[in-house]
Amino acid sequence: MSGQAETEAGVAVAVAVAPYRGGMNDHAEPDPARLRGARWAVTGAAGRIGVHLRSALHELGVELVSTDVVEVPPAAHAGTGPTTPERREVVDVADLEALAGLFAGCDGVVHLGGLSDEADFHDLAAVNVVGTYHVLEAARRAGVGRVVFASSNRLTGSYDTDTTVDVGMPPRPDGFYGVSKVAGEALCRLYSDKFGLSTISVRIGSWGEAPEDSRHLHTWLSRPDGVRAFVAAMTTDVHVAVFYAVSANSEGWWDLAAGEAVGFRPQDDASAVADGPLPEPAGTVSPEAEGSAEGSAGMSAGRSAGQAGPQGGPFASSAFSLDRMTR
Repeated sequence: MSGQAETEAGVAVAVAVAPYRGGMNDHAEPDPARLRGARWAVTGAAGRIGVHLRSALHELGVELVSTDVVEVPPAAHAGTGPTTPERREVVDVADLEALAGLFAGCDGVVHLGGLSDEADFHDLAAVNVVGTYHVLEAARRAGVGRVVFASSNRLTGSYDTDTTVDVGMPPRPDGFYGVSKVAGEALCRLYSDKFGLSTISVRIGSWGEAPEDSRHLHTWLSRPDGVRAFVAAMTTDVHVAVFYAVSANSEGWWDLAAGEAVGFRPQDDASAVADGPLPEPAGTVSPEAEGSAEGSAGMSAGRSAGQAGPQGGPFASSAFSLDRMTR
């Protein structure tokens, strides 16, 4: 399929978007071996997810083009898999032209770059929304077949804990960070529908080595399951999809069917890994504070005692957003 670009004279010209060379059939198990020799760009490559994912992809024989706004360390290599080259560059997602040049010759892009938590909305809009547009547009210009977008569970963090959320339900973000991910997913859908670019949005859970608080019993994404999620997103034949990347937690809040449809089969369970009782998330507001005048900026102003709270927990409090506003 071809995209459309405007010349200076305003005449539309075709820009080829390579059909994605997928690696599996719908509902099939992903085959990581199909990634061997493929070239993938990774934005946000120096971040905690980027470092771990790049190491796993390097072991699978993926030729990496890794970029971030800081120096990117080399992908770790255990010495048991194939050795593949890695190009590492300092490029800001604000630089559309540089991204387009960087993506030239790539089979796909894993877009991890951006602000990874609540911040002032102006900053989130500039980095997470405009930056994601730049990544998608650069991929289109470079003829890349697929963009895998790092979305977030925080896009639906205002649903209550009694609700099982699936990807077909309307977004209910728990803050401005979640809003930026709503916009990112909308941009991905636009680029799939309008320009033929394959996009897979991965709503990442609480990525980590082990669950650290009680919320993680529902939201934890183990590192191995995180790699499984991204490998599935990179290899599925599904053209456009959204799914929750979360481990197979027995107390999970999110429907996993959309992930199964692209081949994501999580293996770990937070309840089986947790070492004894876990603490409440930092910033959790007590029921007494929620009911007080001082608690009006608390986790769920207007919610009666005993009613289920938001899945975002303290992230959903108004204070969590207000404290981060800078203008």
